[in-house]
Amino acid sequence: MKGLKAKDVMIRPVISAMMNASARDIALQIVSGTYSSMPVTDGNGEVLGVVTEFDLLRRISEGKELVRLTAADVMSKDPITVDKETALPEVLDIMMANNIIKLPVTEKGHLVGVIARCDILKICIRPEFVTYA
Repeated sequence: MKGLKAKDVMIRPVISAMMNASARDIALQIVSGTYSSMPVTDGNGEVLGVVTEFDLLRRISEGKELVRLTAADVMSKDPITVDKETALPEVLDIMMANNIIKLPVTEKGHLVGVIARCDILKICIRPEFVTYA
């Protein structure tokens, strides 16, 4: 993992939602099994928030109907992001310290990829990274 950066592991292209996207549509994307969360961006690709499974379930538990809500209504604001040049050990530290499953990756403030914890784990189980005592 040493020497790797966020850009070496991030997944792209990234599907993101706009602020006015239907929360139900985002939930449909998430339950399709492809995503566990979705970044919310403005028209320039700046990350404004993230909608997670937890965010959607919280609104449902409050008695809200997802069909009546937008991404702006359900998203977690002020998301933690990392720059594509961030060292992978630092990315992992940020994820662990903040209990983040999937982290948006940016370049000059614009969304360029995402890294999930499982993406880092996949790197670490490669034969070239395994050492036996």
